[in-house]
Amino acid sequence: MAEAKTVTAAMLIIGNEILSGRTKDANLAYIAERLNALGIRLAEARVVPDVPGEIVDAVNALRARYTYVFTSGGIGPTHDDITAECIARAFGVKLAVHPEALRRLEERYAEIGVELNEARLRMAKTPEGAALIDNPVSAAPGFQIGNVFVMAGVPKIMQAMFESLRDRLVGGAPLLSRTIVCDLPEGHIASGLGAVQNRHPEVDIGSYPSYATSGFRVALVLRHTRQDALDAAARDVIALIRDLGGSPQEQAV
Repeated sequence: MAEAKTVTAAMLIIGNEILSGRTKDANLAYIAERLNALGIRLAEARVVPDVPGEIVDAVNALRARYTYVFTSGGIGPTHDDITAECIARAFGVKLAVHPEALRRLEERYAEIGVELNEARLRMAKTPEGAALIDNPVSAAPGFQIGNVFVMAGVPKIMQAMFESLRDRLVGGAPLLSRTIVCDLPEGHIASGLGAVQNRHPEVDIGSYPSYATSGFRVALVLRHTRQDALDAAARDVIALIRDLGGSPQEQAV
């Protein structure tokens, strides 16, 4: 059976407020989980400041490397919302008022009785040739140009935008996982676990220690797109733990 095509993505988080720690990002985990369900592997995430050159360089690097790029942040009405103009620069096109985006904003602000001033009109500008991404929360749309999807930073709005664009994404095989927990220390299982990884190079095996009231424990997480490959590696991990005197337990995911 032929392997399903690997479809990859990157997340670009834009904003000084993220880098300063003032705002805690809540979008990355959401995107990663939703993409995995679609058979799209989130392979990289970057956080960049509100600096045009940094944004342009990151967009161009990521869009050349991955199937899809998702950005969050910087598409509001204030002076530091520069994502749209930076995306236009990255693609070498002009930034212009999108007629449909303008219509949506006019309709929205008329409904709530608020002036559509010059600042708010900034949210109607997109790179020429861009397709809008619906925003059912506050109307101001995101947009797609090429393989880059530009969304708001506010989690509720970003999530609504992502759900509205899901049908545009073509994924591969979903990434499956199994988690095996044991109470053996990492140093005790490291050598044997490395040997298991060498026998199953196609399976991603990660070791994640933690501390609970009962003491240290290690979660061994195995990931692959094929169930048979995943099961074979899991059998070897379970056998390793038992051979070393541990009690492996499967953890539901």
